Amino acid sequence: MKVEAELDEPLSRWLWLVKSVLLLPHHLMLTALGILFAANSMIAFFAILFTGRYPRRLFDFNTGALRWAWRVAFYFCAALGTDRYPPFSTEAEPWYPARLEIAYPERLSRGLVLVKSWLLLLPHYLIMGTSPLIFYLAQWWGGLIGLLVVIASTAALLSGPGAALLIRGRYPQGLFDTVIGFDRWMLRVAVYAALMTDEYPPLRIDRGGTEPTGP
Repeated sequence: MKVEAELDEPLSRWLWLVKSVLLLPHHLMLTALGILFAANSMIAFFAILFTGRYPRRLFDFNTGALRWAWRVAFYFCAALGTDRYPPFSTEAEPWYPARLEIAYPERLSRGLVLVKSWLLLLPHYLIMGTSPLIFYLAQWWGGLIGLLVVIASTAALLSGPGAALLIRGRYPQGLFDTVIGFDRWMLRVAVYAALMTDEYPPLRIDRGGTEPTGP
């Protein structure tokens, strides 16, 4: 999978105060998509268990749902990296500064499907200090990422008028890279837990907006 993001400056010094209200239509749509995502994942579980394949239409739908959620998260609590309103779309949108691609696997392990989402991911859950369900939900609406965004705002404000987020719409690049690293980590885990890949997510934070090319 590939998770990429660009810090979309300049940022408004006040818009973040009302983004949660502006996103209400998205939250309603994502709630419905989340229900379908869970249902598709359950169907995919049995499909993989008996055939070793993830149904392509279900895979494409779930990929689109994750794309949509990632754009909304990037706009608001998971990064505050752009002021461009996210599109109501499950399709790839190359123009938007937050992008997600997941390669379709032709074959998946029938045995791993039984232990992926709980046993094999325990190290990740323990490191992040949360249960699988909370871990999955936290990637969009708070948790450690939300805390880092608050720190970003505070640090920017204290670092001088030229970098103050609330005054001039600036965001410390180093902290942005760290926030995206955590987002990338959680998205990798979410995709693995959703049975969409057999590639185990690395126990590391790959900082920056560009996906690393190495292993």
